[in-house]
Amino acid sequence: MNSKRKTGMDAFFIIVGLGNPGRKYDGSRHNAGFEVIDELVDRYHIGGPERFGKSMIGKGRIGGRKVILVKPLTYMNLSGEAVQEIVHFYKADPKEDLLVISDDIDLEAGRLRIRKKGSAGGHNGLKNIVQHLGTEEFARIRVGVGAKPNPDFDLADYVLGHFSGEEKKVMEDAVAKAAEAAACAVTDGIDLAMNRYNTPRKRKKKAPKQEAEAGPDESGSETETGKKADETGSETETGKKPDETGSETETGR
Repeated sequence: MNSKRKTGMDAFFIIVGLGNPGRKYDGSRHNAGFEVIDELVDRYHIGGPERFGKSMIGKGRIGGRKVILVKPLTYMNLSGEAVQEIVHFYKADPKEDLLVISDDIDLEAGRLRIRKKGSAGGHNGLKNIVQHLGTEEFARIRVGVGAKPNPDFDLADYVLGHFSGEEKKVMEDAVAKAAEAAACAVTDGIDLAMNRYNTPRKRKKKAPKQEAEAGPDESGSETETGKKADETGSETETGKKPDETGSETETGR
């Protein structure tokens, strides 16, 4: 292979969806990234899948750009090993040629957050990718899967769990939108994808103004109760590192 890095339309654009391999994880909250990859494969008739080191990949085109769609087989916590392997092999520039898609429990179910770069925000898969690539400068799409039902609920059980009936429809729509956003990032750039597909934060309904006997308060003041979400997407890090043998029992965040 030519030692020089290809640029522009000649370079592969790498889209990585994060998740855990194995049928029992299909459709789980933690596998939102895998679901988006499957959607892209179907929409754009991507070839494969084939084994590439620590990943399953498919190759094809989105628009006029060559793409590689990637599902790491390392389990979530070691995703960086698979991503580093393929980025180095294809001499890709993470800043220009890489997009990572993951779940996010700090976003409402179905909401998308697209960024050009940023911290791992407590997501173990993203954290491992940052560690192996040595940079936070790569694009990512976070797909909201909703917060734990209560603080005492085990995080690993929650993210490895499956969606309820109502949530399934919301997530199907979110996966479809995330696939559209990923394709937009490939063909038109991440800035346009951010402008077009970042889901606005839901605003809490304001309480109606209370009227005193003499009439409404002239100041019309209201208490703003909705706080801005943490832009880092931070999460409590309770997941354990998976067994080096690839055990499927320790695949938490």
